[in-house]
Amino acid sequence: MHAGVEVREARHDDYDEIAAFTQDTWPERDGGDYIPDIYHDWIDGEDKRTAVAVVDGEVAGLAQAVMLSDWEAWNQGMRVNPEFRGRGVSVKVSEDLFEWAREQGATIARNMVFSWNAAGLGQSRAMGYDPVTEFRWVHPDPASADADASASAFDVTADPRAAWRYWTDSEARDHLRGLALDPDESWALSELTRDDLRTAADEDGLFVVQNDGTRGFAHRVREYERDSDANGTDESVQWIEYGVGAWADAESADALFDAIARDAADRGADRTRVLVPETTRVVSDAALCRVEIADEPDFVLGADLTA
Repeated sequence: MHAGVEVREARHDDYDEIAAFTQDTWPERDGGDYIPDIYHDWIDGEDKRTAVAVVDGEVAGLAQAVMLSDWEAWNQGMRVNPEFRGRGVSVKVSEDLFEWAREQGATIARNMVFSWNAAGLGQSRAMGYDPVTEFRWVHPDPASADADASASAFDVTADPRAAWRYWTDSEARDHLRGLALDPDESWALSELTRDDLRTAADEDGLFVVQNDGTRGFAHRVREYERDSDANGTDESVQWIEYGVGAWADAESADALFDAIARDAADRGADRTRVLVPETTRVVSDAALCRVEIADEPDFVLGADLTA
């Protein structure tokens, strides 16, 4: 099944072949694939390997592994050229990345699959990934920020010790298996650490909601610009991402969303994105607070590299 499939490091001169079969990866979905837009920057850098499968001299598929910590690998960007499906391309590429990650000291490799991507989910399970968690994006609107924070019954502090204490005992941590958005790698999740919260506090990016104890927190992880062709324009949209949002109830959620909206507004953001657990209570809390919610959740899976 895998005969004739060779795997090597990706090269810049592979671009034309890869762009040709990744331009329309999901034709039934709105929007294109990100890989042709970022390929040259994507394959450069340390602590990563982009593996390309070659069959009869043609690029048949690719994927990338990135080390997020000294024990966590993140695998992403699995694509298979439709002309070579059924030839074991994804298996060979995955095995190569698993072996590379083990050599770097990783004990787990995780990936993310959109919940609607049944083929990707099946492929991941077949490769040895097990279910880890699911999350959803929520989008507090910077334009909705309440300028009069003093009117709230909640205080918002930047105490990383209080945030860590809340996180370690929270339903959110249990559901997310300790994961939050990685501070360095976009679209990746890694284990949230005390240092992550201390760093956020040092950068004025930690928001701890308190009222007779700690009731929730969120932390800012990155800002970036993205071109938007909405309404036929090419305007740039400023985004801010928050690594995780966790709260005790709808009232504390409302206070946390307002703190996030104020932070985003102060920093000139147009849009926000906050990772939250995919649970009925959390998602319905966001709905009750009239915060925009992504249409669908995303799934995270993990492969034990010690096995």
